[in-house]
Amino acid sequence: MGKPLKNPPTYMINSVDHALRIAAMLQLEGELTVSEVADRLGVARSTAHRLLAMLVYRDFAVQDERRLYRAGPVLELAAHSPSAASRLRAAALPHMHRMVGVLDESANLTVRTGDTVRFIASVECFQSLRVGSREGMVFPAHHTTAGLLLLAELSGEELEAVYPAERYADRPAERPDLDRLRTELARVRRNGFALNQGRSERGVVALGVPVRAPDGTALAGLSVSMPSARYDRHRLPSLVDALSRTAGAVEADLARSA
Repeated sequence: MGKPLKNPPTYMINSVDHALRIAAMLQLEGELTVSEVADRLGVARSTAHRLLAMLVYRDFAVQDERRLYRAGPVLELAAHSPSAASRLRAAALPHMHRMVGVLDESANLTVRTGDTVRFIASVECFQSLRVGSREGMVFPAHHTTAGLLLLAELSGEELEAVYPAERYADRPAERPDLDRLRTELARVRRNGFALNQGRSERGVVALGVPVRAPDGTALAGLSVSMPSARYDRHRLPSLVDALSRTAGAVEADLARSA
């Protein structure tokens, strides 16, 4: 017996319906122009442009240098591995809560998609002065602790592919200095951790280590964040140890559930 036909809701919100249809088209079909979206939806180009602008704002779409729209970080993450991100989050959260209980500082789990990273899990500490939840937020990869960890896994050619000059032709200030970035990533590889002192946000210090799959591939960055006024560099070894132990526990759970 086939599935029953779905009836539309009593009160249709056309703008929401249009936005969801565009998101589905971008994810399933690839690049689209404003005119193509307008034709498919049967709306004016100005309406299609406003809908696409909102999807770009919420990271469901991005516009490239050719003025074509494609799936953004949210849709790319879902398309790449919808279940892997949720399994990773579920495996990490109990261990993140335990680590936050010990360190009394906030923790984050972050994955990379292209030149951006998305925070897929956050656990806040209970101190009155603390770093708040970043869950769901998207940042440029090279500005974040986890982004540096995950970019450090790439070869020189792969790093170039993440930051092609032509993609940033109309916004050159947003492209990192690759020579400087390579130097920073080499330091991250040597240390096995990334230290971020005010790079993402003024007054915040973050420290992170990678979370790896059984084959050694870096899946995510696990980090702890705190107000810079509370950071003591003498705590660095103990913080790295706590992060490494937590990452190891997450990796063990992922291996058991594989």
